Amino acid sequence: MNTELLDDNPYLLLTPGPLSTSKRVKAAMLKDWCTWDRDYNDLVQSIRRRLVALATQRIEEYSAVLLQGSGSYCVESVIGSALGSTDKLLVLTNGAYGKRIVQMAEVLGVQVVVLDSGEVSLPDLDDLESMLQQDPSITHVAMVHCETTTGILNPIAEAGQIVKLHNKVFIVDAMSSFGGVPMDVAEIGIDFLISSANKCIQGVPGFGFVIARIDRLQACQGQARSLSLDLYDQWSHMEQNGGKWRYTSPTHVVRAFDEAMLELEEEGGVAARYARYRQNQQTLVRGMRDLGFETLLADEMHSPIITSFYYPDASFKFEDFYKELKAQGFVIYPGKISNADTFRIGNIGEVYPGDMERLVSAVGCVESKSL
Repeated sequence: MNTELLDDNPYLLLTPGPLSTSKRVKAAMLKDWCTWDRDYNDLVQSIRRRLVALATQRIEEYSAVLLQGSGSYCVESVIGSALGSTDKLLVLTNGAYGKRIVQMAEVLGVQVVVLDSGEVSLPDLDDLESMLQQDPSITHVAMVHCETTTGILNPIAEAGQIVKLHNKVFIVDAMSSFGGVPMDVAEIGIDFLISSANKCIQGVPGFGFVIARIDRLQACQGQARSLSLDLYDQWSHMEQNGGKWRYTSPTHVVRAFDEAMLELEEEGGVAARYARYRQNQQTLVRGMRDLGFETLLADEMHSPIITSFYYPDASFKFEDFYKELKAQGFVIYPGKISNADTFRIGNIGEVYPGDMERLVSAVGCVESKSL
């Protein structure tokens, strides 16, 4: 149980990010940094190298680009930079964040087609195979790894195998999974992986990052549909200037992220963090089911990131439930799917199984008051 965190904060953030962070990560932001300073830029370079090492053993094939803003800024940067005027994007969707990729492509004028699986089903990989066979004009395929609309964990390894058999570029939004779910981007065949500082690495909001094949980054030159979100220029500038960002970088957030990466290493790396998150999720689900709550998804579809629960009955009022839990030290998330009444509870961040046990106890108290 994270008693240190509770001493400093009125509640735990049980969301998919921003999430609860350690006192150590927050304390790292107390020092000011100059964007031109060599010490700061060396820190940026160190982060970039370590991100690649987290992503793959084939580190010579990949590079990392940091970009100001939320994770969605990075997704839009990839969609707007990696696809040329004659390229065509296939997006596999089963939630709000896959649909957001489609919306970005449409706004940017990128040719896009969609393979939609609904909100509570995994993508049909036979359909993926068929679409790639039937439409040779598709050049890129994008999908979300952990779709936090529901908490579903999509089969990126299996999808990547199909995408690579057809020699397409594979883009993966791993916003809510990278650093918390083991993967090797080279083994999967991922060309562009996108994530954010305030997710499983347990930093604070302010920037995202793209881990990409170097040859794919080079191919982005001159294709960007935005100045600020030009992925190639951002990467090239960092490469040529020793970690210097093109425009003002979120220095305090970068320093906090460095501290969060040190914490990840000390915890035992991604495998150890995954084990903790999985234990969090299993503790939560077991306790909530004992109270009579039902999960939206079957167990085999769950990620360790966030879990969706049905409302227990027609009289349930989420706002009242939320306020009662917040008063007891827990902030949860409303539901996001269109055809069922649900709420969501995050399992990531500076959160431990003991915290999940306390949450379940609090839920039991709230439910008993409502009877």
